[in-house]
Amino acid sequence: MVASILDGIFNGVSIGSILLLAALGLAIVFGLMGVINMAHGELMMLGAYTTFVVQNAFRAIGGPLFEVYIFFALIAAFIVAALVGLLLERGVIRYLYGRPLETLLATWGVSLILQQFVRSVNWVLVFGLILFCVLYFGGQWIAKRRPDFERIQGWATALLLALSGAIALVAGNLLARTYGLAVTQPWFGAQNKDVTAPAWLRGGIPLGNYQLPYTRLFIMVLTVLCVLGVYWFLNRTAWGLRIRAVTQNRNMSACLGIPTRTVDALTFALGSGLAGIAGCALSLLGSVGPNTGQNYIVNTFMVVVVGGVGKLIGTIVGAMAIGITDYIIGTGMLANLTNIPFIKDFFTFFATTSMARVMVFALIILFLQFRPAGMFPQKGRTVDA
Repeated sequence: MVASILDGIFNGVSIGSILLLAALGLAIVFGLMGVINMAHGELMMLGAYTTFVVQNAFRAIGGPLFEVYIFFALIAAFIVAALVGLLLERGVIRYLYGRPLETLLATWGVSLILQQFVRSVNWVLVFGLILFCVLYFGGQWIAKRRPDFERIQGWATALLLALSGAIALVAGNLLARTYGLAVTQPWFGAQNKDVTAPAWLRGGIPLGNYQLPYTRLFIMVLTVLCVLGVYWFLNRTAWGLRIRAVTQNRNMSACLGIPTRTVDALTFALGSGLAGIAGCALSLLGSVGPNTGQNYIVNTFMVVVVGGVGKLIGTIVGAMAIGITDYIIGTGMLANLTNIPFIKDFFTFFATTSMARVMVFALIILFLQFRPAGMFPQKGRTVDA
């Protein structure tokens, strides 16, 4: 009985840690900015693919460096996801603030684009996208230095889009004809590939008849470090203070000289980078594929909503509550604790992964009937109004 309880606590906390790591970036983007980012799961997927690329690079180098590749993969996953998130904010989200329905639809479209991108990516497509981004955003940077940029912004943007797209398309076709790269996939174009954990992350700590896997312990420690890092950034740095100020009162922050657009971009990049770290951690638990992030997006939204929008402590408690509840119900632990036929049959019926999720969602719906703002709702005159 004691071993079963320890097993339930550890696995529940480990599931909660995974959910918390996945929801941490979403809590920043959704909680602090009010943006419903349906592409959050795909940012996790990009972090997982980045881990796969870094693994292959260190494997090609060989030697003992492979045992520490995961630390380089974490940094690379954060940077790649943050850059993609920054492009998403600058190119799409920035024009849709205050319009949640349009933001939801736009980011859903971006998620579909990213999924198809990793399915059909090749070196020509990669080169074309990089060239397009360099030409377009470089041209935008040059155009913004003109004193009459506001007057010419419309036609300058249209001209840059047309020229950048045409140059990228022509250059891609020339590469395809010259080197035949259109049928060659880079490392990160592979689908459903496994990421091999370093040797020191394999196995576990024996505890009676049970073993605590090193991989899940590593994810727990990583989650704690990420939470502490986010708390320190938001509460102990100048940019964290600016983020909290813009969250509370955007107009007053702008009047005080805070660059609100820069704060928006930084916040979205931070949340996206955390999604990349979550994808790196998730790649250690299963194969990497185009739908890697979709398996967690609904649960991560539930964690943020249950905990309370914009509350870091609420995200932590919500993730642990959902993770432990899901494991206890899904493994049939509740069914084994009673001999009453009706109750035992009821919990046995839900003692599967899919049915446990149904039960958890039903409990969340019931909980939100009594606490619609979550366990830790925001307080203040703005919220009350």
